[in-house]
Order: sequence, then structure tokens, then C-alpha cells
Amino acid sequence: MSVKRRVFPETFKREAVDRVASSGLSAGVVARELGLHETVLRRWMMQYGAQATGPARRPHTQAPAPSPSDLAAENARLRRENDHLRMERDILKKPRAHLRSGLPMKFGFVDEHRGAWPVRMMCRVLGLSASGYYAWRIRPESRRAAANRALTEDIRLIHAESCGTYGSPRVHAVLRGHGRRVGRSRVERLMRCAGLRGLAALPRRTRTTDSRHGYPIAPNRLGRNFQAAAPGQVWLADLTYIPTGEGWLYLAGVLDMHTRKLVGWSMRDTLHTQIALEALTMAIARQKPAPGLIHHSDRGIQYAAEAYRSALAQSGITPSMSRKGDCWDNAPMESFFHTLKTERVHHRVYATRAEARRDLFGYIEGFYNSRRLHSALGYISPAEMERRAA
Repeated sequence: MSVKRRVFPETFKREAVDRVASSGLSAGVVARELGLHETVLRRWMMQYGAQATGPARRPHTQAPAPSPSDLAAENARLRRENDHLRMERDILKKPRAHLRSGLPMKFGFVDEHRGAWPVRMMCRVLGLSASGYYAWRIRPESRRAAANRALTEDIRLIHAESCGTYGSPRVHAVLRGHGRRVGRSRVERLMRCAGLRGLAALPRRTRTTDSRHGYPIAPNRLGRNFQAAAPGQVWLADLTYIPTGEGWLYLAGVLDMHTRKLVGWSMRDTLHTQIALEALTMAIARQKPAPGLIHHSDRGIQYAAEAYRSALAQSGITPSMSRKGDCWDNAPMESFFHTLKTERVHHRVYATRAEARRDLFGYIEGFYNSRRLHSALGYISPAEMERRAA
């Protein structure tokens, strides 16, 4: 069986090179994120005249001059009082789950943070006796406690590798994928005690669909039947917006229904037809679909315009459109944008559109397509689903 040659559009290459130049990551790290050979990425860097950079050095700044002697004593007194109050506040804020746990978990918290705060202060705030803590510390650790401690460390690592996006279902799926026989309720409990949780969405909304036009409207050929037996049978397309300090950055995407991979995307500061057309062009160049593929979108002017309909016809792609004002007719695409914003956009503040582009490229190609476990795929990544279907 012949190996399908991967095709990378110019936009993809430039964004990959820009990620190396702007993120401070090495070419090897970025290449692994994007599923590339490092030599391929370095060839693109030579082509576009970029060089791998390390983390930016902070400029050396001269230490501030010491305070006058008459203010030093007063500052020291106020500092001691504030530090004492701050430590008590931080102790109470940090271990909310431990306050509802039994003595072993509370003692475990004290032991874990004894380098950050005084033991007696933590015991007083948590309602423990210091002598009880020291007695617990010299007592041999039970097998169950040792197993929970080791499992919690694995959970922390998985949660960190997901950039803090995974909740207990996906963390449990990763552990099971590694051959760990552990219950989901146990994972949920240990995450709660460790203060770990998946990211939650922040509601924001703006309008991206303009269906008030005179272009032809395609019939709804899916009827909410979001099933595809193989890649390249059904694509979904839509647009969304990203807030930045310079104004909106718009993102157009094309999603393969079988693999849930974002096979095409484009980012611009306007909602003209070109942004949707660029995403479609990338998808066609990367996937090379056979004629007969169904392309489903809303009734927006970007998808009904003559240039877009012509691009679909030239590739033998059949258009399909949602009913007017019905977002559920394109639910999986809406779900992707919800995931993108829940896990990334709503937890970032982008000063510029260029900063947003770099971050979104890293999320889409370096995490979502290649590594993120998808619940609709049985907790495997879109890339793994694509490999299994090849």
C-alpha cells in the first residue's frame, strides 16, 4: 500500500516558522508538536529566512536604591504583619478540597507545603494539631496512600501536558491508554483533592453569519446525520471570532466529520469571502478528497458567494446548508469552536492579532489535531483516528 504524501500549504509553513521564531521553543520541540521531521521544519526556516530562537532574555535592570533609614523600620513592621495575614489567606485559599478531606489528606497537604509556610501555622489554620502531624509523618505510609500519591503525580503530569484543559474523563482515558487500571471516580477524587480541574467556558458572542443575500442556497443534505464512515466523506465549515487588543480576528475552519480533524483553516481581520475560501483551499490541498464529498455550512454570504461555489464545483464537492437560523444543523463545528474558546481563547488576553494567530496555530496544529483526546472518537486524537482509517 502506497504511503500518502503529506502536503503543507504555504500558510501552514509560514505559521510553523513563525511559531519557532516567536515562541522561544526550539525547532525540534515545534516539529514534534506539529508531527513533522525537524529537518523539514528547518528547511522551511531556511526558505523563509528565519532562525530558531531561545527564550528572550530579559534586559538587565539595576536594582532599586535602598529605602531611607527612617522608612526602613516602619516598612519592616508593616511587612511582617502583612506577610502573616497573607500566609493565612493563601493557606485557606489553596487547599479547599483538603478542608473537606480526612486527616491523612490534610496532613499530606501540610507535608507537601512545609517548605512554603510554617507547619504550626498550617496546622492552626486547618484545625490540626502539630503533634498529630509529626506523629503521622513518622508513621509508615500505607500501600493505598503510596499508590494515591504516585497516581496523583501522574495525574498532575497529564493535566499539565494538556495545558490544564483536561478534566477527569480525559485524564482517566489517558491513564487507561497507558495501561493503568484505575476507576474514573478515583481519578475525579484525587484531582479534586489536588485542586485540578478542566477549563470552563466564559460566555461571549458576536454575529458572524450574514444570510441576507441573493445568492443560491443549497439544500440541507445532512439532516443532522453527523456520521461519516471514512475521512473525506463529510466536511463541516463555519466561522468564529477571536477578541484582541487590535479588534476582532476571525477564524474560518473546515472539519472532517469522521476524524474530527480541522483539515483547513484561515485567520483574517475581515469576514470577506476570501477567509472561507482560504480555509477550503487548504483543506483540499491537504486531504485531496475524491468527488462526492458533502460540504455543509450555514447560509452565510461567504459560503453562498460565487467564488466559493465555484471552488466546490471544481473539486467535485457537493454543497449543503443549514436551515435558516438553526445552529444545531452544524453542531459538531459549533462544538469545535466551543472547545477552542473554552480551552484556549477565554483564558488568554491577546494584545495583537499576530499574537492571537500564533497561539491559535499552536493550539490547532500542535495540540487539537495531533494530541487532544476527543470524546466522540472514543478518547483518541484526530491524528490517531486518521491513521487508523488510512
